[in-house]
Amino acid sequence: MAHSTIRGKILYTSKKPERMDEERGREYFTITRQADGINVLLAHAEIDDAPNVVRDVMLAYDPTNMKPLDCSVRLTVGDKFEGSGWMNFGADHAECENINARDGRVSQRMDFPGGANAITAHPIIGDGLLMNAYDLSKGPGKQRVENLALTSPDHRGATGPMLYKMGFALVYVGDDSITVPAGTFDARHFQVVDTAGELPEEHPPYDIWTTADDDNLFLRGSVGGYMMTHYELVELER
Repeated sequence: MAHSTIRGKILYTSKKPERMDEERGREYFTITRQADGINVLLAHAEIDDAPNVVRDVMLAYDPTNMKPLDCSVRLTVGDKFEGSGWMNFGADHAECENINARDGRVSQRMDFPGGANAITAHPIIGDGLLMNAYDLSKGPGKQRVENLALTSPDHRGATGPMLYKMGFALVYVGDDSITVPAGTFDARHFQVVDTAGELPEEHPPYDIWTTADDDNLFLRGSVGGYMMTHYELVELER
């Protein structure tokens, strides 16, 4: 067999005092390493907080540089269809064909000089993959990431889907060893910061731990501020 597949589950919990450690959602994912060198991510997410969100994402990307090739997203919000869209990425632009509850049928074309460096379609497993944008050869520190494609500016990814462009900064805190329900792992600790002006509402600082290997698998994440949410890898097969 020329391909291999990673499978897992991520649990979403609250860290708000009145809901401490209460389960608020879950995500199931697969990442298939194909023989042609392309990775395909499938992610099914369920957010229970009202209005509840069900999101299905398919993303094909080049694992050597995280550049996206194509992506599709389907959203249900509050148990009603919110939108469905398909995105294609070229050397200097991206295109999107979608339909959603707010805008109806929409076609987009957006310039991305040099190609989009990555895309976030809001699965939590994808947040770990984004850490590949940090140049580890420069050691711990802070680096800016630009030319990032986004399918929704909403923090839950509950609008659209449509194409947006943004940037942020990554802080590489350093190496770590952590234990989550899926096991004990050598890890890298990152922070996502400096989203002010890039989103309608600034995202609170986001701590992320990923596997210390080329897979950059999401292990644990915590968001403070008004969100007070937590994510952990609870199942892994690879």
